[in-house]
Amino acid sequence: MSEVKEQPAGVDLEELEQIVAEADTGGRHPGGTVGRILLWAAVAWSLFQLWYASPLPFVFGFGILNDTEARAIHLGFALFLTFLAYPALRSSPRDRVPLLDWVLAVVGGFAGAYLFLFYVQLSGRPGQPTTLDLVTGTVGILLLLEATRRALGLPMVVVACVFIFYTFAGQYMPDVIQHRGASLNKFLNHQWLTTEGVFGIALGVSTSFVFLFVLFGTLLEKAGAGNWMMQISIALLGHLRGGPAKVAVVSSALNGVVSGSSVSNVVSGGIFTIPLMKRTGLSGVKAGAIEASASINGQIMPPVMGAAAFLMVEYVGIPYSEIVKHALLPAVFSYLALLYMVHLEAIKMGLKTIPQRPTPARERMLRMGLGLSGSVLAVCIVYYGIVAIQAVFGGTAPPVLAIAGVALYVTSVWYSSRYPDLALDDPNAPILELPRAWDVTRTGLDFLIPIAVLLWCLMVEQMSPGLSAFWATLSILGIVATRKPLMAVFRNENLAASVRAAWDDLIDGLALGARNMIGIGIATATAGIVVGTITLTGLGLMMTELVEFISGGNVILMLILIAAISLVLGMGIPTTANYILVATLMAPVVVDLGAQAGLPIPLIAVHLFVFYFGIMADITPPVGLAAFAAAAISKEDPIATGFQGALYSLRTAILPFVFIFNPAILLIGVDTWPQTIWVATVSLIAILLFSAATMNWFVTKSRLWESAALLLICFTLFRPDWWLNQYSPPYEELPASEFLSAVGQTPADGRINFVVEGVDLMGEDVRKTVNVPLGEPGEPLERLRGIGLTITQAGDALMISNVDFGSYAKRIGLDVGYDVVAVLRKADQPSSLIPIGLALAAATGVAGLQFARARKQADRKEAGPAR
Repeated sequence: MSEVKEQPAGVDLEELEQIVAEADTGGRHPGGTVGRILLWAAVAWSLFQLWYASPLPFVFGFGILNDTEARAIHLGFALFLTFLAYPALRSSPRDRVPLLDWVLAVVGGFAGAYLFLFYVQLSGRPGQPTTLDLVTGTVGILLLLEATRRALGLPMVVVACVFIFYTFAGQYMPDVIQHRGASLNKFLNHQWLTTEGVFGIALGVSTSFVFLFVLFGTLLEKAGAGNWMMQISIALLGHLRGGPAKVAVVSSALNGVVSGSSVSNVVSGGIFTIPLMKRTGLSGVKAGAIEASASINGQIMPPVMGAAAFLMVEYVGIPYSEIVKHALLPAVFSYLALLYMVHLEAIKMGLKTIPQRPTPARERMLRMGLGLSGSVLAVCIVYYGIVAIQAVFGGTAPPVLAIAGVALYVTSVWYSSRYPDLALDDPNAPILELPRAWDVTRTGLDFLIPIAVLLWCLMVEQMSPGLSAFWATLSILGIVATRKPLMAVFRNENLAASVRAAWDDLIDGLALGARNMIGIGIATATAGIVVGTITLTGLGLMMTELVEFISGGNVILMLILIAAISLVLGMGIPTTANYILVATLMAPVVVDLGAQAGLPIPLIAVHLFVFYFGIMADITPPVGLAAFAAAAISKEDPIATGFQGALYSLRTAILPFVFIFNPAILLIGVDTWPQTIWVATVSLIAILLFSAATMNWFVTKSRLWESAALLLICFTLFRPDWWLNQYSPPYEELPASEFLSAVGQTPADGRINFVVEGVDLMGEDVRKTVNVPLGEPGEPLERLRGIGLTITQAGDALMISNVDFGSYAKRIGLDVGYDVVAVLRKADQPSSLIPIGLALAAATGVAGLQFARARKQADRKEAGPAR
């Protein structure tokens, strides 16, 4: 967290810092030489990751590493730091490192980096491990499991051990998941000496760009952006009814833009918002629950989502910018729905507002207008300014843009230096004066620069996530290193002291970023054991039959089963590992069984479904870490806080089910701005009505039938097509002969539904309805090859002759030998405006009834004293 001038009364910051440390960075903080070794090892890891992500190795022709070598170094650092930073037991010392931990750290670092140290030798004898290879693999897996126990807890170790046991005991398993088993040599070679297991895709994503996004968020917080965002939220919303609770929601959303940790979000914002909420009338349980519920959603808020979101790039096979586009509306709706729930809670409880400076209404409107118009103007100037520079300077534009960025930064710091640094008021003080929004904003305009760099690289230039994060991290490194010295120069203060403080912040930020990554690095490596077991044993194919048997092929039951699995696993393992496990095992099953049931589910919708329920585990009792952190601040029961937070989070839990059946909310099949605005408006109304129903309060307290009516209205707004489908089918089947013509006519980046039939690997006849994205317009067969699908035409018959490994077509279960038997075209149905219009009319009727009832209640209260 950024510097705090004053510790809020009644809050034990040491206890909260220890909670964050135990969850994110390791609870051990030794002093002296050992502390310096731990510090500089963490800094070295950050510097290595910056080097690996940068273009510099290719510029200098030195230090060029392939993916396998980089993953090995990454895991070596993670294992080394785990044994130094995480104590073995609760009773273990926190201020020194025992000798055994030093031994484990060195051996673990060697085992983790083994593929880098002996890469040439290993590549010369694939599949022929030596005794040293096998010993290193055995020790490496054992130490990885111990590191997992320390950093993530015993549940993740149990999960990994179950899969290891399954590898060796396959022949003794029930028929539905039986396999022939594997030898120790084969297991170790597969898990430790190839990229199928521990060093697989999950660790690769952690190495390539998750580290830099975590480092970016850590450095931005170190520079003071977290405090700045919190103060902006207070200035904008503090004067409203239930203002502090709304501040908690908005500040968590802003923090979620650059941070992906639920616990750190709770602590960094909660130490101020929770006491403020209690001061204005909310109970401690509800205050903690609101903060926890808002903070877990930081992981779903683009552009920097939780670490698991970056894994989707590999698992779904689409650019990160596309994932951001698909995830944006649900994330925004979730936060707006929580704001609305907080507002309803404030009305129900009659909460007080925080005093603000008396300002004439005309001046307030003028300030608001200037603020909004100024923000839009600034965004337009930056966007079109960059476009103009690129058009004028062409290939030499990057250095010109860098010079312009530096000039803008120095100007912003100079402007900020004219005003005092932000100081946080004590939320327990008897009087709290709200700052004005611009008074806060002008003190940190330079914090917007690295965020703008990240967004531009990701969304406009379409750079890889790793390279985008590198340039954004480089910009925030420059800010951390120079902001305090520049402030000192502009304010005529002690420059030497400011340079020393900036250096300390820089080193501390690099070290803290690396320590924040320890748990993620270990989690992705351990999850690789599970993934390796699946590829070694063929468990993925067996899971399809098992889930189909349990759910009876019913997609709703299957989704409920997956949600339950995600919540249960999330009680003991972090979101990243939870996502890897469930997505690897269950996501292909959902897509496959949905296709067999005639429901073409987009792959991104399934992965977001798993991701959402993985983060829900952070607040779900009995072990939701975010709820425990919030309860430590509010001094309330963590279980009660978790249950209340789970109630507030129902609006997040409903969204995954919505976008499975109505992917328009993910902007799939939404091609124009009017469509986008319509989908956003209707979906927002639906989620707000759902929130009102779960709170049992709309205009006034709802009766049971009114809440039920609101839920039915919500369902209708989310799924108007369900009602239409009861009267006429949504699609009409066209013969396969029209398939290629339909592919050619599909607009750019559009999607097409078609039906395939064939025989699967188990020898059973299958019929699937699939939905695939198509890229730029072109020759139909070429467009299909763009998603990894090769079609052979023989007369009117169309057969899949090749499916590229790792392609989108392969991921959704298409296989060689399947025949395309039909293409689906949207059928002519009554307009969806009919059910939507009826639903909105019904909502208006419920609101009218409640408004009349509320008027009568108010009249009775006024008449009571008169008598």
